[in-house]
Amino acid sequence: MKRFFAIAVVCLMFVPGVCPAGEDTLTQISTIDALMTGVYDGETTLGELREKGDFGLGTFNALDGEMVLLDGVFYQVKSTGAVVRPALSLKTPFAAVTFFKADRTFPLKPGLTFREFIGITDGSLPTRNIFYAFKVTGTFRAVKTRSVPAQAKPYRPLSEVVKKQPVFEYSNVRGTIVGFKCPSFVKGVNVPGYHLHFLSADFSRGGHILDFVVDSAKVEIDDTREFSLILPGDSVFDKADLEPDREKELNAVEK
Repeated sequence: MKRFFAIAVVCLMFVPGVCPAGEDTLTQISTIDALMTGVYDGETTLGELREKGDFGLGTFNALDGEMVLLDGVFYQVKSTGAVVRPALSLKTPFAAVTFFKADRTFPLKPGLTFREFIGITDGSLPTRNIFYAFKVTGTFRAVKTRSVPAQAKPYRPLSEVVKKQPVFEYSNVRGTIVGFKCPSFVKGVNVPGYHLHFLSADFSRGGHILDFVVDSAKVEIDDTREFSLILPGDSVFDKADLEPDREKELNAVEK
């Protein structure tokens, strides 16, 4: 049975479907540290996940590519760079989703880099202590992404997998960046700071964001004060060593 935990949510859930996700709830499957250790097989289907949100990101069982959930539709960015529409029966070992509704919107100046984007958006946030969903839509002078290939058992830690990750560089591409900024206190549970994925407007390119340069785009931000965590109920997760501090490993993986 899946285990459900919630922070700032009215009900604690131990049976799937008992408490539907609210509009301002970020629902997460498993933890980032579990993924880091090699827990690459989950129990939640995309169909079940879709009930918790219409916007988000994650990965797929066996670490088979990068997930983008946009406007209620799932996209799978494969390690070849190709983008496919996965079956809703496919399962995920790690994902974060919400029902996106922007609380503020503003344009981004041409030439803005990923690093500058972080500085500008950080300065616009009312507090660092809640979750934020980000949607950046427009054209980009450059986008650099990655997508890891599907793994075979016995699974290696994620820090080993990404050493040979395929990296893609796109120029003058139109599309959408989706993702979240999480507060520092979620260390070990999710990625503190920014975690973003990209999908081109023609649904042919994408991946986990490593860098980008804006041409003409706007950012929409959804303040999210509720957090629901669904933990796997299998022996692999139960036996995973989640006590070590993996901050350095995670930083290497994300960058």
